[in-house]
Amino acid sequence: MINILLFAPFQPTPGLAIWSLIIFFLFWFIMGKLAFKPIMQGIKTREDDIQSALNEAKKAKEEMANLKSENEALLQQAREERTAMLNGAKEAKNNMIAEAKAKAKAEALKIMSDAKNEIENQKNAALAEVKTQVGLMALEIAEKVIKKDLQGDKSQVELVNKLVAEVNQN
Repeated sequence: MINILLFAPFQPTPGLAIWSLIIFFLFWFIMGKLAFKPIMQGIKTREDDIQSALNEAKKAKEEMANLKSENEALLQQAREERTAMLNGAKEAKNNMIAEAKAKAKAEALKIMSDAKNEIENQKNAALAEVKTQVGLMALEIAEKVIKKDLQGDKSQVELVNKLVAEVNQN
């Protein structure tokens, strides 16, 4: 059993423990100055970079939200303009149709009025012609009846003309 105790790789002795502690603290101090400080500065730099990236991402997200709201507003405005244009086009179409109907109605009334006037003129001309023919027929009949008296008497021709004029007026 003695062999086992003598073969132990670490035998704590007070001198070895003190030198181990001195070397450990010296190593720790040197590492603190040369390694821990740059590592901590690197970690701090990385932490700052990550925080600035997060801030930039948040800012970009806010800008995207603003752009989205602006786009929605522009889209709404475009929809309103399109609706206004369509309503304007419909109103213009309705106005053009109403105007065309009014013009057609006015033209039809004018044509009907002209036709009535023409019919009235033709009627008056036909009546005058009929009265003239009736007067001539009456004159011929009267001439045949009183053939010899009309040839020489001027007063009877004037009387016939007067009667024809009266008939034309009626």
